[in-house]
Amino acid sequence: MREVGCELSGGRWYGAYDNQYIDGPAALGIDHFVPLAEAWDSGASQWSPAERQAYANDLDAARSLIAVSAKTSRSKADQDPATWLPPFEGYRCQYIAGWIVTKIRW
Repeated sequence: MREVGCELSGGRWYGAYDNQYIDGPAALGIDHFVPLAEAWDSGASQWSPAERQAYANDLDAARSLIAVSAKTSRSKADQDPATWLPPFEGYRCQYIAGWIVTKIRW
């Protein structure tokens, strides 16, 4: 939960999807390995509201959420690995592994 008056003012993050560093929070996006809409289509529609909220905010597994460039996160949208893979080929196997681990976990 974000505290009132608490905002990121700077920083540098590594975006594994495109193998680039991201300077400043404005260009940063937090991506679900398995997008919310795809999770909904593959079973989350049957979950309770509490389960859906737990999935959307899952901080208990390193592969559920990932900081990436906002641009790349938008290009992925709600696609699955059959239609979208990270532009950086060196991260594709890890991405697919993260997808599978998340699907099995949930």
